[in-house]
Amino acid sequence: MDIFDPLRRKMVTLTPEEQVRQDTIIALNTEMGVPMSLMMSETAFRFNGLLYRADILVYDRSARPMMLVECKAVEVALGETVKDQVVRYNLALKLPYLMITNGKTTYICELDSGSGEYRFLRSLPQYDEMSARCGARRRPFSL
Repeated sequence: MDIFDPLRRKMVTLTPEEQVRQDTIIALNTEMGVPMSLMMSETAFRFNGLLYRADILVYDRSARPMMLVECKAVEVALGETVKDQVVRYNLALKLPYLMITNGKTTYICELDSGSGEYRFLRSLPQYDEMSARCGARRRPFSL
């Protein structure tokens, strides 16, 4: 069975992880106010010479990435392995926000640029709030 991915603008195979990704895209848009035009799914990037793919990247209004979203299938526990994967990805991307979800549980954290430590947020911030916080952190970026 296939499902339409509005970010890639094509039909994709509906796997358990893809279902979570598509549900997350809708939640980012409807609950956090992220414009569809400022999200990309399955975005490739390199780190230490290896090719990786970010499930979803959220961009600010200047088209700079500001949040990495990692989606796992519902049955996948969001343990240390998953958290380590996202932190490793962010060593390359250096984004101020990280989100991990399996559709049942969602963690979102903000990187403190001063201490370099992650702070878990109690609730989902609105897109405009995240974008405004990122305004002070403007820097060139390339994937």
